[in-house]
Amino acid sequence: MSGWLEGKRALVVGAGSGIGRAVVDAFRAEGARVAVLELDAAKCQAIRESSPDVPVTTGDATTQSANEQAVASAVTAFGGLDLLVNCVGVFDYYKGLTELDAGVIDTAFDEMFAINVKSHLHSVKAALPALRASRGSVILTESTSGYYPGRGGVLYVSSKFAVRGLVTALAHELAPDIRVNGVAPGGTLGTDLRGLNSLGLETRSLGDAPGRADELADRVPLKVALSATDHAWSYVFLASDRARGITGAAVHPDGGIGVKA
Repeated sequence: MSGWLEGKRALVVGAGSGIGRAVVDAFRAEGARVAVLELDAAKCQAIRESSPDVPVTTGDATTQSANEQAVASAVTAFGGLDLLVNCVGVFDYYKGLTELDAGVIDTAFDEMFAINVKSHLHSVKAALPALRASRGSVILTESTSGYYPGRGGVLYVSSKFAVRGLVTALAHELAPDIRVNGVAPGGTLGTDLRGLNSLGLETRSLGDAPGRADELADRVPLKVALSATDHAWSYVFLASDRARGITGAAVHPDGGIGVKA
């Protein structure tokens, strides 16, 4: 442990698996005390069993009440809050507009934007008083899909563009008291990113795709298939005092896809 986050108090929203769980582990390894909000009861129980000192709130991050409960739990346990991370997300399995029946657009849009965008708004809103008191930091999860075409369908890509907008707008609004940044991961090994329920994709997990490691490595110049742990260190940096001059920015742990010929 190098102690980059020694003494920091964090809440990770969407912490049950994938990048969120890796962020919890990395923050704790760097000295932070961490609370979590997670929808899946089984994943919550797994965190409780492996890390009994982590306050766990089981709830829906798209709701005001769950976020307020999770923030209150963190503040009660730690005496305040310095860091908020949101890793909540859902996928659309690359479905373009031509593949979407007109009759499902309303429900699919509402589901996608509630999970991928509204959850971020609720988590930041709930944490604002505590973060203002500590002059803290927010890190939202963007995606390489919000920067380059072909990395998601029309709903997913547009939702991740919206998260980019949240980072920009909130960084401007909340300065100088609170820093707001994003991490825009590329494809991730072992992710449990699920599909939209409204499109009948809720049982599909992106991490289960066959040959995923080779596919991820082949698509980027560095020829690496990155894990959730690889991505988590970008969150550690942005959460640390070493990034105290950075707001409204995004870190891109994506294997260099932006320089692909």
